[in-house]
Formats: sequence, structure tokens, C-alpha cells
Amino acid sequence: MQFKDKWYYSTWFIALLFAFWFVFIPLVIGVVLLIVQMKNRHRMFKEAGLFELESVSKNIDNKQKLLDKLEKDRMSLTSNISEKEKNLSEIQKNIKSITDTLKNLESEKKDEIKIIKQINAEKEQLEKLKKENRTLLDQIDENEKTLHSFNLAQEEIESSKIQLDELKKQIIETNDEILNQSFGFYEPRYKFENSEQYQEKLKEIRHKQKDMARSKVAVTYSDEITLDGSIQKGRAFTNDNIRLALRAFNSECDSSIAKVKFNNVPSCEKRINAAFKAINKANVRNTVQIKDEYKALKYDELYLAYEYEQKKEEEKEEQRRLKEQMREEAKVQKEIEREKKKIEKEEKHFNQELERLRNEAQSAEGESKLNLINKIEELETEVQELAKDKENVFNREKNTRAGYVYIISNIGSFGEDVYKIGLTRRLDPTERVKELGDASVPFSFDIHATIFSDDAPGLEAALHRTFDDRRLNKINTRKEFFRVTLAEIKAVVEKNHNKTVEYTKLAEAQEYRQSLAIEKKQKAEQTAS
Repeated sequence: MQFKDKWYYSTWFIALLFAFWFVFIPLVIGVVLLIVQMKNRHRMFKEAGLFELESVSKNIDNKQKLLDKLEKDRMSLTSNISEKEKNLSEIQKNIKSITDTLKNLESEKKDEIKIIKQINAEKEQLEKLKKENRTLLDQIDENEKTLHSFNLAQEEIESSKIQLDELKKQIIETNDEILNQSFGFYEPRYKFENSEQYQEKLKEIRHKQKDMARSKVAVTYSDEITLDGSIQKGRAFTNDNIRLALRAFNSECDSSIAKVKFNNVPSCEKRINAAFKAINKANVRNTVQIKDEYKALKYDELYLAYEYEQKKEEEKEEQRRLKEQMREEAKVQKEIEREKKKIEKEEKHFNQELERLRNEAQSAEGESKLNLINKIEELETEVQELAKDKENVFNREKNTRAGYVYIISNIGSFGEDVYKIGLTRRLDPTERVKELGDASVPFSFDIHATIFSDDAPGLEAALHRTFDDRRLNKINTRKEFFRVTLAEIKAVVEKNHNKTVEYTKLAEAQEYRQSLAIEKKQKAEQTAS
């Protein structure tokens, strides 16, 4: 009986696959086909009963041995293939390394070419420098000849710098803008109570100066000078020089004293001292020298003249304040008189009406009489209210300390958290606030609180004392502006005033805020155009 396998199970085909073992895949396919072929034939032989068990076992053993051998060959081939793949990877790495090396060599070659070109350029530059060096050597030879004269000039420059420093010390600054920037706090030398005392002291010092000049103790001089061999002529010559020196010095001092202001006192001192030195230097040969004691009197006159003018200004300010206070009191009195007349007029009118209604009520009957009685009661109530108002007005007239302490701000003029704390005895405190917001400030004031007190000056003084270190004007205490918060003011008021007070925290500042809006709109239009 013959068995026919499929063509790809044929021995020749499997042998052909084994022939290409180095490709690896045909070898694997050949092994698989060989195993399948053996299994198929074993099954067929078994079904046909054409072999005995022992022969079959032998064939199987032989086939198994063949398979083992083939498996070893496959393992060996796989190992060889792996090694070859590793070798191939190493070869690829070497090729890449060689390629990179070639690239680096190419780059280095280009760099070397550049270096060579640069060396050539530097050689050319070196030749130029050699030529320039020879030229410089020639110039150095010439410069060495002038070095000595240069050193002499340098010494002259240093000497000039020293002289310049001395002249700078003698400079008397007169520019008002610079003087204002450098102005420091002036500490008064004299602390008289009024301008009359300053004036008397000025007269005393000026009289002392005249006595010193008249008796010639304002200067030092020599009586031994002779002129044309005559001592009398020499003394006359010396007297003339004394008069000229003192006249020149007095003239300079008078000019400085007449111009003294808050910002130029040190400058005036320097001017007097400069005149003192210059006049004494000019009269060295004449032996006439103004004494330091006389100069000290001129300094005293300078300080007194300045403080005298300051005191006069303070007194003028006080006079203005008193006049303002008198005007304020006159306005208060007018308000009180007007309010009294108004109340008296209304009181008279109500009394007349009451008398008429009472007369009518006597003759009226029924519902008409009842209506008249109701009207009479209403009018009597209004008359009682008028009586209270009248009493309040009379009390205000008698009590000169009663009034309103007002808290106002003007953020458009002074900024945030700046408040004016003042008082007024007006019956309507808003009238006083309106007067404060006149043409002297760009915007009107906002009222944050008006506090009525029987002792308004005491409450105002307590607030001013508490916030004294917060004053905007620390010199003139009559300027009542303070940099504080409304909460701080409220706390002091509650401590010194036991009545409930209403506060307006937000400043309306209507004109200021509208002005800002208009300005913002104008800027936007300018930007757009």
C-alpha cells in the first residue's frame, strides 16, 4: 500500500528548506514540516496496521534523535545569527563613529583655515603696529621733552583748585529758589513778647554802634602815622580812613539787613563777614581795622531786624484774627437780633390769633365751638415752642461760649484725611462753612459734623491739643487743618462731649469729582484724536 503526502511534506522540499539554514526562517519552517510529516505518517501507519510497535518505536527514536540533532543545529544557527547581528550592530556603530570623526575633522579643517587667515591678518596688523610703534616712539621722545612743563602746569592746577575751594566758601548765595531749598529752621535769638520790645532793643544796639564809631572804639588804629613829616596830618589822614572804613562797612550791613528774609539769614551773615574781611584787608597799610565787637553788634542788629519783622507780621495776623472774630461776633449778634425779631413777630401774630379765636369760642356753640377749641390748643402748642426757641436765643446771647464745633474737609484742595476743626457761634453753622469755601479755595467744603456745645471753645481746644502733632501748619497754630481720620476725631469728641453726634463719613465733593470726570474725558478725547 502506498502513502502519498502533500507536496510541502515531501522530503525533497524539506531538504531544500534545510539547505537555506543560514536564512533561519526556512530552517524553522523545514523543522515544523518534518515534525508534521512524521506525525501524519505515524497516524497513517497506525491506521493501516502496516508496522509493528517495535519498528515504529525505532523509527520514532530515530526521528527523535534526528529532531534533537536538528534542534541543536537550530540553536547553534540561532546563536550564530545573534552573534552576527551583534557584529553587524558593532559595525554600524563603528561606521557612525567614523562618520562623526570625519565631520569633526572637516569642521576642524575649516577652523584651521580660518585661523590661518586670521594669523595672516594679524601678521599684516603687526607690521602696521610696528610702523605705528616707531611713530609713537618718536612722539614719546617729544612728549618727554614737554613732561617737565606739564608737571609744572599740574602743580598750578592743584594750586588753582585750592584757591577755588576758598572762593566757593566765600560765595554768598542770593538766588531765592536755592535759598528756599536750603532753608533750615531759624532759632530766635530774642524772645520778646511784642514788636515794641524788639524796636527798643534795635534802638539800643544802633545807639551803641554810633557811640563806638563816634569814640573810635569800633576800630583799631595807630596815632603814630605821619604824613609829609607831620603827625597832625597823619592823624587827620587816619581819621578819614576810619570814617571811610566804617561808612563802607555800615553801608554793606544796612543793605543786607534791609533785605533779610526767612530764607536768607545765613546768606546775610556771610555778606556782612565778607565785607568785614575785605574792608580790613584794604586798610592793612593804613593800620585801620574794624573790631570783631562792632561786627558782632551788626549780627545782633541783623537778627533783631528779622525777628522784629516776624513779630510785626504775627501781630498783624493777630489783628486780622481779632477783626475776623469781631466781624463773626457782629454777624452772630445780627443773627440773634433777627431771630429774636422773627420770634417776637410770630409770637405776636399767634397771640392775636389766639385772642380772636377765644373771643369767637365764647359766643360759638356745638361743633363750631369744638373746632375753635382744637385750633386754640394747636396755637397754644406752637406758642410754647416759640417760647422755647426764644429762651434758647436769649441763652445763646448771654452764653458767649455756646456754639458749634464743625468738622469739614476739602479733598479737592487738601487731599484725603485732612480736616479743618473750627467753631462758630452762628445760629446756622452752615453759613460760616459757606463763607470759608469762597474764592480762596478752588472747591467748596464738605461738612462731616456740626457739634453744638455749651462750651464750644473748650471742645475745640481739646481737639486741637489732641491732634497738635498732626497740624499741617506747625508754625501758625491759627491754621486749623489736621491730617487725621474721622474715626480719631469721633473718639475725642465722645470723650469730651457726652451728646450723640451724627457724622457724614463720605465727602460728597461734587464739584471736585465732576471736574475729575471732565478732565478724564478730555484726556480720552485727546488720546483718540
